[in-house]
Amino acid sequence: MATQTESMIGRGEPFDPNATLLQDRNLSTAWLRSAQANSSKTAVFWGETELSYSQLLGQSCWVANHLETKLDSKRGDRVALWLKNCPQFISVLQGTLLSGGVVVPINNFLKPDEVAHILQDAGANVLITDSSTEESVTRLKSVFPNLQILLVESIPAESVLQDIAWSGIEAQRHDLAVLIYTSGTTGRPKGAMLTHDNLLSNVESCRIMLQAVSFDRIAVLLPMFHSFMFTVGLLLPLLIGGSVVLIKSVHPPKAIFGEIFDRQATLLPAIPPLFRALAGASVPENCPLRLCVSGAAPLPLEILKEFNAKFSFPLLEGYGLSEASPVVSINPIPGPWKAGSIGTPIPGVEMSVQDDAGNMLPHGEVGEICVRGTNVMSGYWNQPDESAKVLKNGWLLTGDIGYGDSEGYYFITDRKKDMLLVNGINVYPREIEEILYQYPGIKEASVVGQPDSRKGEQPIAFVSAIEGATLNEKSIIDFLRERLANYKIPRHVHILAQLPRNATGKILKTQLREMLKLATKENDQV
Repeated sequence: MATQTESMIGRGEPFDPNATLLQDRNLSTAWLRSAQANSSKTAVFWGETELSYSQLLGQSCWVANHLETKLDSKRGDRVALWLKNCPQFISVLQGTLLSGGVVVPINNFLKPDEVAHILQDAGANVLITDSSTEESVTRLKSVFPNLQILLVESIPAESVLQDIAWSGIEAQRHDLAVLIYTSGTTGRPKGAMLTHDNLLSNVESCRIMLQAVSFDRIAVLLPMFHSFMFTVGLLLPLLIGGSVVLIKSVHPPKAIFGEIFDRQATLLPAIPPLFRALAGASVPENCPLRLCVSGAAPLPLEILKEFNAKFSFPLLEGYGLSEASPVVSINPIPGPWKAGSIGTPIPGVEMSVQDDAGNMLPHGEVGEICVRGTNVMSGYWNQPDESAKVLKNGWLLTGDIGYGDSEGYYFITDRKKDMLLVNGINVYPREIEEILYQYPGIKEASVVGQPDSRKGEQPIAFVSAIEGATLNEKSIIDFLRERLANYKIPRHVHILAQLPRNATGKILKTQLREMLKLATKENDQV
């Protein structure tokens, strides 16, 4: 079992707290400095393939040159990346920045109509993708006849380094670098505007909190378009001279550990469902990992306890959102680690808890968690009204409900929009979900509200079973009655084969609510 006193570093390189990435003018100059200083070192492991910093730099220079000379892309133009995880994602990311373009990563699970909305909203004039999207690209071209397409298969594996004189090198820290489109759980996705300063400062803060050094190899298995992987999985290792271990297969979980062992990965950022699967996997001795970080979705306490009881390296919970580049807080490596907490703010970031009027709340009182710092976006692309709703008095209103304690640790109780009012009493679905995860055999759990004419709302639970387990609704409700007040007990527990999730593992409560509406409508018709 991991202890808080043992050193997290010590495998070849000490952590230097005085080093900094903040001397770089922008992301492009940071990339050039790192690539030139580590030219012969392996930057990316991809199955049996290894790409050096020199090779990646050559490819990114080719992309920058192609964008400027062949596709007439100019500084400030939005360039969309619609790609599965692959090494070329990094080449086109860095090449777009070198050319002065604004990177628009697109969820590779989206359908053409959804991609069309992002292209139109961002005003993207170039789409970089691969040949597997040929049919979808044809449909997109019929809607956007002037859209320029670059297939990553056309990028030469070995590109000659060229004179570096692209406009991206002259970008200022306040210039727009990336448009990250939010998941759109409350409507159409919105583009969070992240500047070079936002991302550089967030990478630097993560470097400090994770004690990351050039010796580190970060395992990447979540989609690279997601802000968590974009910053922690790609920018962090490549800007400090580390390496990316790009995992090819995530099924079964033992395959992940196979690649982690083969490539000696030291740090694994991932999501709760993966850590639950890994906690049940057989792991050989001498695992090279020194640290695991859970983000992108709330980490159930049962998964945290099970994982940290099994392994000699810790699993720490952190917190972030796309609008904050994205990392906001994490349980610090030296400890203490507080179960159920999202930790303390990272350097350069402040957190507070506020009521609906914007008043600061004292320790222990529940309100909306707010964030400010150099990592906070400048707003939503072309949406001043939506920006004004979440950026108030210098603070980013996260929409998450929680509280802080006297030691500066923060705890999330739920999403503001997910909080239920049962007979006028606040009910937090996550509290019920945490108890559900303690029930033997439950793999996934989610609680949503259903309108009720007498009580206002009623909690409704959705669960799925661990392979081989059998679940019974009455037994689950009896289990909850022993542990929760009566008004918190779900009216029903629906047992599904699996719960709907998005590409990064978040349970889609919007779909669960739609299922409830449909079921209610069908019952009314009967």
